[in-house]
Amino acid sequence: MAWLTSTTTYAIGNLDAVAIGLTLFNATTTNINGNGVRVAQAEGGVGGNPLAVEVTPGLVGQPMSLFTYYTSSGSTNNFPNNLGADSPHADDVASYFYGTNGVATNVMHVDNYEAGFFYNSVASLTVTNVRVVNQSFNFGSLTIAQQQSVDSDYDDSAAKYNTLFVSGIGNGGPVNAPATSYNGIGVGAYHGGSSTGPTADNGRAKPDIVARADATSYSTPQVSGAAALLMQAGLRGDGGSDITSAADIRTTKALLLNGAVKPADWAHTNASPLDARYGAGVLNVFNSYKQLAGGKHSYIATTSVSVGNPHPPTAAAGNVSSFSGWDFNTNSSSASQDGINHYYFNLTNSASNTTFTVTATLAWNRQMNQTAINDLDLYLYEMSSGNLIAASTSAVDNVEHIFLTKLPAGRYDLQVLKNGGNTGKRVTLTETYALAFEFSALPLNITPAGNTVVITWPIYPTGFVLESTASLNSSVTWSAVNIAVVMTNNQNRVVLNSSTGTQFFRLRRP
Repeated sequence: MAWLTSTTTYAIGNLDAVAIGLTLFNATTTNINGNGVRVAQAEGGVGGNPLAVEVTPGLVGQPMSLFTYYTSSGSTNNFPNNLGADSPHADDVASYFYGTNGVATNVMHVDNYEAGFFYNSVASLTVTNVRVVNQSFNFGSLTIAQQQSVDSDYDDSAAKYNTLFVSGIGNGGPVNAPATSYNGIGVGAYHGGSSTGPTADNGRAKPDIVARADATSYSTPQVSGAAALLMQAGLRGDGGSDITSAADIRTTKALLLNGAVKPADWAHTNASPLDARYGAGVLNVFNSYKQLAGGKHSYIATTSVSVGNPHPPTAAAGNVSSFSGWDFNTNSSSASQDGINHYYFNLTNSASNTTFTVTATLAWNRQMNQTAINDLDLYLYEMSSGNLIAASTSAVDNVEHIFLTKLPAGRYDLQVLKNGGNTGKRVTLTETYALAFEFSALPLNITPAGNTVVITWPIYPTGFVLESTASLNSSVTWSAVNIAVVMTNNQNRVVLNSSTGTQFFRLRRP
């Protein structure tokens, strides 16, 4: 197998911290920088030298003591060394991941591997103590059988050791292994020359997410860094007392995907949960963190129905106490019964005619030594009518995703369903899953103040642009309001001159 990397290098420090929510994240949190999280970086050779894979500590602003270098010739904590050579590609990847201008600037340790050695002796065996592995390389052209073998090695390791493998999907053409693995995160480049899904083997939705970069080598470490931040936050209790669940790779994956911001042309279907170009959307670590901080919330009721039967809402009382949060739980099914966990939400707001946007992501692992997955689905029902509002029902993905705008106020049932039966859909009796959810309604408050107008709206969720127009006729044109937004008291604040005449305003996610 060939280990491929981009031979193009970019100037260190090109991270767009605003675009991925990092600026807002850093402004609203304290000391979340990757501390206590051990990570790894696997690199393919560049410039014709298969051992040109090493990060130069000084170029990324980190001490030599942070690194251990591994190749087939051995390991060392020294740099330079006789095991390998510096890689400009590795330096740039590192700068986005954990460099002093990167996402997770204070990780506990970095294990820097040559990719072939990593896969042959580590990924298929053990990556104990390493929580996030960045893989800005791919295997090149593989047969479907070869891809499936690679996927199995990574999935088994991820499931056994709770290690999150974050991999670039490639820079054009089909999605490449190891980004095709079930339990990892495949990353595309937003506004870059990125590959598109689905996977060649069985049409799974990849990428999982994108970040702004020219190539996937540099979008991938942004997601790796964001994963390290969420894991640190979970381990220190920001998501509640169940720190083991909060830092599980399934929870981290669900939160990262659920916090992503949708581009204007984002699209999916019930049978394929993510966009073939953008996955769940553009990385936004602030949104993901706020959902983590919303806390763990269990289902309100659990029921079962005969396999394939309707499963409308039950009459159970009680609601999930937060519109933003997560859960880490199990669901069960049998040869004759589907299992359903019900999460009830009573969506209300003080403003009249309020509508909500709902984003919900379900993630679970392909279990060790399994070729198939348990089949889980995600449904949203309206309670008073019993009508199905939205569903994500992929038969091949271990991710389900619902995104819906303009949802009227009311009571809703978000269901996690585990399919039963004797073939295909049920591998084991129970399955552990992570669920991330956000029901949001962002009110725009407009207050006259002398010759000015003050417009405010909540900082969470982020990713919105304030737009204005002078008329609401059928040919209306909306324009971005190009005035600095100031954050104060968890509100975005814009001050406009009121002498410009009648104006209408809205918030739009790009």
